Amino acid sequence: MLSLVVLVSGQGSNLRSLLTASEDAEFPARVVAVGSDRDDAGGLAVAEEFGIPTFTVAFSSFDDRAEWGDAMLEQITQWQPDLVILSGFMRLFPPRVVDALSPNMINTHPAFLPEFPGAHGVRDALAAGVEQTGASVIVVDNGVDSGPIIARERVPVVPGDTESSLHDRIKIVERRLLIQAVLDIANAHIDLKELATA
Repeated sequence: MLSLVVLVSGQGSNLRSLLTASEDAEFPARVVAVGSDRDDAGGLAVAEEFGIPTFTVAFSSFDDRAEWGDAMLEQITQWQPDLVILSGFMRLFPPRVVDALSPNMINTHPAFLPEFPGAHGVRDALAAGVEQTGASVIVVDNGVDSGPIIARERVPVVPGDTESSLHDRIKIVERRLLIQAVLDIANAHIDLKELATA
């Protein structure tokens, strides 16, 4: 059984899907804790709804990113997770945190990487006028959305799309890809170490 720590900054829609999937006794992974960089992240309430322990390491409470990263790493490692999932987590970790957790840390991203990396992937896709974008699940490295790709899928951009409407459709695909990635990792169909060194 794969143990997961999920980190969120937003409302936790991917987290909710993952927790719902893991309620199935056959699902080979369990979320043991949910953490955030913000006290007001909606994903914390989702975790509490499912009876999952939560922790917050508020970025604003620290003098710099390195100190915050060390505190977050301490919280994560207390749970001894097999896999850390960044799901709508909007902070970049300092290199030593990535190095400590890699390659067993994955991230979802609302674009068909390596297209449109960064915090505004959906907005950037619309601004570029592309006919399709996508969703991706990657191994986290020390770049910005630059790690090895675990899974990705195209999502069409339709006439009249807004950032919100497009993101809503991408999230549906993102959730499915994330759950499948967790299944594949738990069932040894994906070897993260092999992927990270390829």
